[in-house]
Amino acid sequence: MNVTTDTPLAANAADAGIAASVAAAVDIEWNEAFCSEGANCFRFGLDDSGRAYIGSTLTPGEYVSDSVEALRALISAVKAGAADHLL
Repeated sequence: MNVTTDTPLAANAADAGIAASVAAAVDIEWNEAFCSEGANCFRFGLDDSGRAYIGSTLTPGEYVSDSVEALRALISAVKAGAADHLL
């Protein structure tokens, strides 16, 4: 699973420019945000290559990405109670 932000970490300015251009090249088609209890809104998306994304509307440039299968497994595990101890 990958975590991405609009501000890539880079060793130097040249790397930062390359990282920024790569990050900007991803075109994510976001679904309508899923919101509960006020401003707790999450959104799901796909890119042209079929990678899946989960992001928050509070930090639009930050998201996690992985294969559709991996995120499907994550969502199924959460629905089955794997994260209930965090509530």
